[in-house]
Amino acid sequence: MIDFNKKYLLPALFLLSSPAVGQIKLPKLISNGMVLQRADTTNIWGWASPKENIKLSFKHKTYQTTADQHGKWSIKLPPQAAGGPYEMTFTASNKVILKDILFGDVWICSGQSNMELTLDRLIDEYPQEIKAANYPQIRQFLVPDEYNFKAAQEDVSSGTWKSATAENILNFSGVAYFFALDIHKKNKVAVGLINTALGGSPAQAWISEKAIKNFPEYDQELQKFKDDSLIASIEQKDKSAAEAWYNSLNQQDEGLKENWKAAVLNDQDWEEMNIPGYWHDQKLKNVNGAVWFRKTIDIPASMVGKPVKLLLGRIVDADSVFINGQLVGSTSYQYPPRRYLLARETLKKGKNTIAIKVINNSGKGGFVLDKPYQLIAGTDTLSLRGPWKYKLGAKMGITPSTTFVRWKPVGLYNSMIAPLVNYSVKGVMWYQGESNTGRAIEYADLMTTLIKDWRQAWNKPKLPFLYVQLPGFMESNTQPEESNWAELRMQQLQLLKVDHTAMVVALDLGEWNDIHPLNKKDVGKRLALQAEQLVYGNKNIIHSGPLFTQVIAKGNKLVISFTNTGSGLKTKNGGELKHFAIAGTDGKYQWAKAEIKGNKVIVWNDNIPHPVSVRYAWAHHPDTANLYNQEHLPASPFEARVR
Repeated sequence: MIDFNKKYLLPALFLLSSPAVGQIKLPKLISNGMVLQRADTTNIWGWASPKENIKLSFKHKTYQTTADQHGKWSIKLPPQAAGGPYEMTFTASNKVILKDILFGDVWICSGQSNMELTLDRLIDEYPQEIKAANYPQIRQFLVPDEYNFKAAQEDVSSGTWKSATAENILNFSGVAYFFALDIHKKNKVAVGLINTALGGSPAQAWISEKAIKNFPEYDQELQKFKDDSLIASIEQKDKSAAEAWYNSLNQQDEGLKENWKAAVLNDQDWEEMNIPGYWHDQKLKNVNGAVWFRKTIDIPASMVGKPVKLLLGRIVDADSVFINGQLVGSTSYQYPPRRYLLARETLKKGKNTIAIKVINNSGKGGFVLDKPYQLIAGTDTLSLRGPWKYKLGAKMGITPSTTFVRWKPVGLYNSMIAPLVNYSVKGVMWYQGESNTGRAIEYADLMTTLIKDWRQAWNKPKLPFLYVQLPGFMESNTQPEESNWAELRMQQLQLLKVDHTAMVVALDLGEWNDIHPLNKKDVGKRLALQAEQLVYGNKNIIHSGPLFTQVIAKGNKLVISFTNTGSGLKTKNGGELKHFAIAGTDGKYQWAKAEIKGNKVIVWNDNIPHPVSVRYAWAHHPDTANLYNQEHLPASPFEARVR
């Protein structure tokens, strides 16, 4: 999986190779096991020699066409009912037979890492769901992570359709899989997922060159990165700087020189700190470089000779883990959960020593709070929390910054969207926004442009577009504050003004200490709920939590109205309604008292006699926000002024 800290992604340099004379070539999407969109004209296309006659046999009918002067051809099949499996036979001078074809509903799954995140990363979160995965009619096509700044590609470089069965399930997008599972069960149709997402990518990377001209700054950046020599020089400079930093680190690291990973070592003079925690809060303070940790544990006989799972939460930034002097696992960047599976012979009865080398590139290095730290063998679990010995191996400056070329404007559209647009789809699922929080105020404009752009590319003016509002992340606030994450959520709320869109509120599904929250099941299920109403025609379903509509002033109180109140408003766990703030004409927000009156919320603060604006859940991680409807769906954050 590609994620925020992975540094290099190759540009899509392949060219569409000319087929041999008279031979048919099909795009990667049109292949064995594909899911085609039911109840819509099916476009089948490919390449052959110029003017070559192409025949397609399907369901006892034959369709014919002739390749144009460039060797391109296409055949349109009439709308088909859900069903299969079918075969297609293509004939020119050669014959190509495609098998196991289904007709159902096809969904584009795009965005950044929270859409991309696979079930392999969620194996401890959803063990039973993964074990039960045997749905041959749910299939995923994984689009390769590539960029191209020069031109829109006609095809992707690789990819095959895979069914949601035991051998493939861990490579499925978690969000997309749980969405598909609901849709498949409720509608009794095959579901095809085209997974085209890339960790860390901003919205502007997914917009076409034509559409990005609405944003001159991004268009100028695109033109700049059409220069291959510029990209090569940037990547070489970044690579050289990173290599120099790590080489210097390793040369200075006393832990490497003195073998601090050893099973036996005199560490009596080492300092102690509690894990989880950060050495920023210890004597080391703001140190970058390598810090070594050691802990001796007593292993009972009942844990020996069994497969062992070592959980070390998350570590900032990189780690190498040794048990009794032997390397048992390593991770090169901070985001993945540390989950190391150890051989049966790793542990011995009695004293065992764990040594961890942690490399911190910048910021607060150490062990992320509120994560699991334990050894598990059979039914035995041994906690690794508490005091550990630690010592500085090498002190370094901040790691040199990296230019993430792959995230520049238009590049991902050209390589990961353009090759898909001839393929008929039911709709789009989008989970993205984290990488646009630095300039949140422009997000609604960017996304309005992206949606229009994609609808034009697919030639579907009403193409359904479902998206996930940013979940909560980072530490909670004790006082009202400004928040670019809250601003981006507001921008996402405003995007509902675009027709045929639907938004999942995921505020309550985040984790304060993880930009990749593990609860992907409820995100997928809420997306499916939105699809049932917007796409599948179940207009009576309660598909959303409360959404702000208006606020009016009555004396020193504000009266707030909502849509999507369902069977009525409530607080999540009963008790006082929280996380409303109001401001007077000075614009200074203060916490407000709030109460539910029917399907409205009344807010006030006795120190603000003339309130003019209100905010709800306006913070990076407003963990006490608790306004829901009776159907247990959360209200969207918002900001509004009295009109």
